[in-house]
Amino acid sequence: MSFAKDTKSELLTLKSDKCCRLAELSALLRMNGKVTLSSEGLRVEFLTTNLHIARKVIKSVKDLYHIEVDIISKKQMKLNKNDIYIIVIRDKANTIINELSLMNSSSNSYSFIDESLLVKECCKRSYLRGAFLASGSINSPKSSSYHLEIFSHDEEHANVLKDLLNFFHLNAKAIKKRRGYITYIKESEKISDFLRVVGAINSLFEYEDERIKRDFVNSITRVMNMEIANQNKTLEAADKQLKSINVLENSLDTTKLSKSIQEAILLRKEFPEASLTEISYVSEQVLGKKVSKSALNHRYRNINEIADQILEDIENG
Repeated sequence: MSFAKDTKSELLTLKSDKCCRLAELSALLRMNGKVTLSSEGLRVEFLTTNLHIARKVIKSVKDLYHIEVDIISKKQMKLNKNDIYIIVIRDKANTIINELSLMNSSSNSYSFIDESLLVKECCKRSYLRGAFLASGSINSPKSSSYHLEIFSHDEEHANVLKDLLNFFHLNAKAIKKRRGYITYIKESEKISDFLRVVGAINSLFEYEDERIKRDFVNSITRVMNMEIANQNKTLEAADKQLKSINVLENSLDTTKLSKSIQEAILLRKEFPEASLTEISYVSEQVLGKKVSKSALNHRYRNINEIADQILEDIENG
């Protein structure tokens, strides 16, 4: 199973109080349901391709309203498509519509949410849990990018979800897509916080474990890249110094150069690929005295300048 499916499976096992179950059921029916009018009156229909979510809705409706519901299974003709499960609620439909704020008084709009459903913090968490179960998705922490989103059919509800998420400081944003709107979170730390908010603790541990591993590998990679870059820089500098020394030896009597320059030449030729730090460390063994990195840098800069001047003079005739 995917990480998103595992997360939803965990959320389906959670138990909660009546107020929270109402908030969760409201989100589920609001996002994947519709209110229809037939000769028998109003009814609520809920559609899903996830059998476990269908069972969750059926159990919640039965437990909260003590009624029976009809369930219809439809085959999808497209290859690798799951069956569609349709739950039809006829009994107490008016009560359910009103209590769960499934449409306002003027139309069958799903944008209005009765604030009484979301008074408690626990109910806000439950509403987000229901919304994620209905139409949420989350990238695996092993994937190349961190992303969590919840799809909504209308802009107002997408913004309601954004506000609920940001109540928990999750830095959520909402954006229009071709078929509707998505409310999304991109930051890995905030996605972890979302999993904690909705109660997916096992998924949170798995997500954090993979995220830490990934961040650790990325950190190691960055350090290795820095070391490679530094090594390349050291080799380039050493190559430049060796070429300058070669110019001096072919153009001058190096024994007439200052003692400090002669020492620098000796050390570089003895250790052609070493960094200045490494040469400074071994200088005491070779010269009988320690030469600092700063002093070495100054001497090699002088050698390069002398060599550059010689080459310039040769070029100018």
